[in-house]
Amino acid sequence: MKKITVTILMFLISALVVAGCGNSSTNSGKEAGESSGKTTKISFIHWRGEDVKVFDGLIAEFEKANPTIKVEMNVFPSEQYLANAQAKLLDGASGDVFASFPGAQFGSISKAELYAELSDADFAANYSPNLLAAGQKDGKQLAFPYQLVYNQPIYNKTIFEKLNLTPPNDWEQFLQLCETLKKNGYIPIAFPGADIGPGQFINSMMMNNNTDEDIWAKVESGQAKLTDEWFVRTLSQFKELNDKEYFQKDSLGTSKDIAGSLFAQEKAAMLATGSYMMSGMKQQNPNIELGLLAPITVAADQAVYEGIHTTTFMLGVNALSKHKDAAIKFLAFLSEKQNAEKYANGTGQLVTVKDVSYKTPELQHSATWMDKKTRFQPRYLIANAANEKAVTTSVQAVIAGKTAEEAAKNAQALIDQNIKK
Repeated sequence: MKKITVTILMFLISALVVAGCGNSSTNSGKEAGESSGKTTKISFIHWRGEDVKVFDGLIAEFEKANPTIKVEMNVFPSEQYLANAQAKLLDGASGDVFASFPGAQFGSISKAELYAELSDADFAANYSPNLLAAGQKDGKQLAFPYQLVYNQPIYNKTIFEKLNLTPPNDWEQFLQLCETLKKNGYIPIAFPGADIGPGQFINSMMMNNNTDEDIWAKVESGQAKLTDEWFVRTLSQFKELNDKEYFQKDSLGTSKDIAGSLFAQEKAAMLATGSYMMSGMKQQNPNIELGLLAPITVAADQAVYEGIHTTTFMLGVNALSKHKDAAIKFLAFLSEKQNAEKYANGTGQLVTVKDVSYKTPELQHSATWMDKKTRFQPRYLIANAANEKAVTTSVQAVIAGKTAEEAAKNAQALIDQNIKK
């Protein structure tokens, strides 16, 4: 009986030890798919519908190299994404990997602590260090800006050459350029005033009117006002372009797509958006030759900046994700030079990954702007989304007929209300 009892006790102890080892393995921090061979599904969300085909190819390559990880991609319209992305991240089920806009959206998501810190990620070395600041906060790398964009007008090189025009270097030359285009039957500037135009064009319009990199922080703290001379001047220059009919008719009713069509059909010589639309214009009109320029709103000898750049489409990992290891692995894959190169040439976008080779004339032209003195998009430095809306609405207001002083006063009143909150 004693021998039987001892045998039973030894069996029970062995069983407990095995069970304990099993629990230790389950809680070791490895993902279920990696530890058990089962498939882990991660969610990738962003707003760039035009990139889906290229991302589908990259995802297929990633899944082939990582057979236990599946990537489910969901794409939303940009305005909807701005409004709802943060809510989608809150339960950890969506956006294991997600893109974000710099500025107000990045600030809001980081304040909510929804970015997993990636400061020690090995793949950080693949990026140009000077292009990573937009994804940093308090010394931590929370997101990796993937795209380098120039938020300034694109222009039709053929039309310019036909009329013997060159990008101007002061405000009077810019007005003369627009007048020449108008007299020759072209819309000088296709302006999508119904959606993205005010928020895009204001960057290059204000860049030399106020060169203080902290100007929006000062406006939002009450140290500066939109009724100050520099902003009233910017609005008056918008009004001048409109009153001289350098925008198309009903510009406030014109969407990005319609403005793009006017430009692609060569009815307009400039498109007041940014380099991110060059690939789409080339698809609509394969014969069009494109360049970039920015209006210089001051005298040539007073100009500090030549244009506007933005590091955007900032890729991050959801801090609430249940699959962080797999999410980081996918982000590392996208950060590899050969994959960033496929993305760049497939979508027509410059990237922040180092040593990428660009194949198309449009990308090669855009890449020359890396050597010019450009300013990070000022609008993205407006921290409060309501204040940003007040600024862009003031642009629409002067185009609708208000004076620059009146539009600036109304916008400042809205910002004063937000400061008091």
